Amino acid sequence: MTYWYLGKWADAEQLEIQVLDMSERILGKEHPDTLSYMHNLAGIFLKLGKWEDAEQLQIQLMGMMEMIFGMEHPRTLSSMSNLAVTYSNLGKRADAQTLLIQVLDIREKILGNEHPDTLSSMDNLAITFSELGKWVNAEQLQIQVLNMTERILGKEHPDTLSRMGNLANTFSKLGKWADAEQLQIQVLDMMKIILGKEHSDTLSSMVNLAVIFSKLGKWADAEQLNIQVLSMRERILGKEHPDTLSCMANLAGSFSKLGKWADAEQLQIQVLDMRKRILGEEHPDTLSSMNNLAGTILNLGKWENAEILLIYVLDMMERILGKEHLDTLSCMNSLAGTFSYLGKWADAEQLQIQVLDVSERILGMEHSNTLSSMINLATIFSKLEKWADAEQLQIQVLDMTERILGKEHPDTLSSMANLAITFSKLERWADAEQLQIQVLDMRERILGKEHCDTLSIIINLAGTFSKLGKWEDTETLLIQVLD
Repeated sequence: MTYWYLGKWADAEQLEIQVLDMSERILGKEHPDTLSYMHNLAGIFLKLGKWEDAEQLQIQLMGMMEMIFGMEHPRTLSSMSNLAVTYSNLGKRADAQTLLIQVLDIREKILGNEHPDTLSSMDNLAITFSELGKWVNAEQLQIQVLNMTERILGKEHPDTLSRMGNLANTFSKLGKWADAEQLQIQVLDMMKIILGKEHSDTLSSMVNLAVIFSKLGKWADAEQLNIQVLSMRERILGKEHPDTLSCMANLAGSFSKLGKWADAEQLQIQVLDMRKRILGEEHPDTLSSMNNLAGTILNLGKWENAEILLIYVLDMMERILGKEHLDTLSCMNSLAGTFSYLGKWADAEQLQIQVLDVSERILGMEHSNTLSSMINLATIFSKLEKWADAEQLQIQVLDMTERILGKEHPDTLSSMANLAITFSKLERWADAEQLQIQVLDMRERILGKEHCDTLSIIINLAGTFSKLGKWEDTETLLIQVLD
């Protein structure tokens, strides 16, 4: 297991294959030790991004577990849960959900609602709900799990802290940033005391808090946390450990948010070079690094370079992950955005329609990724001056975000702001004014008066006031921005 802890997955894979081969030959394929080695090898395949290999091995393992131990044996249920994780990585989230519901039903029946394994199943199912964009279902289940875990295991148990972190993540997805921040800070403080400042779970909690800071526009705080985590992981794990590389990628993301594009580019190139060398060019993490680097290059105005890189990445993702994988769709989104920057609106429109069609079919109309695709397509319609098409799509998005996320969610407010811009383009100034006033009121209350999104809507509203001849109101708003 030394290779495993060092993140040397290729060496671990080679050794585990040898061990499994000898165990099958000497002990037989159905021996418990052989099954354990199969489980370990599947785990290594996951770390290497060889999800199809992991899936194949786990399906084989689950079948053997059922035959030897029976459907309701703990080892069989554990193998089903592991297969569900692999399904999620392959984008087969509906299959993962089906399998996890099955595991949960059996564990509730055999072990009871409050058994740790049952709670673990509930937690896994909630995470799958999150991946499917069912944030309200995830929140409801996670609150239930957290309450039981606190009561049974105690507030300071590692599982309790982990589930608090999961709930904080769901709060983030629901736009409850203040709740997410408060809960994540609580988790981090407790982890530092109980597990220590350098424990891997503590460092992961710091990373999660940095993400929340980013969403709240606290870019400097996020940058500071990511620098701390990177420093500790480099010292503890080494510069080339996969977790260290993930920290570098996160810090590059913070640099991007702060507009430090050159710093972000330099760090992302470093991450990409190491991932190519350590994980291989076709590993999902390597492809993700290429995608991120393309985004930074785009913001540096190197649009042609970004286009070339994204076309290359998309080709590999379609071949390795499949055309309908979420990472592939994300890359297509990025490429459509690049086409937009290059003024290739027809190409952008064609690609974005394709992304939206696949997202609707695989994820459903109300998934966050589908909504993002609709928003991007509406933006392209606007650039093509297809105002009626943009308006229709934006009204549809706004209706869904209000219903799913709530009226005060940042994405809902963004949808309102986008629709107001379309109203402005259609010279429906009164409609634009009404929406912009609502957005401004909520953003000031939720994000604060100095948040960049608040300032953006103030500027837009000032423009609308001027079109309506409300010069004093225009002057008041512009003074507010300058102050």
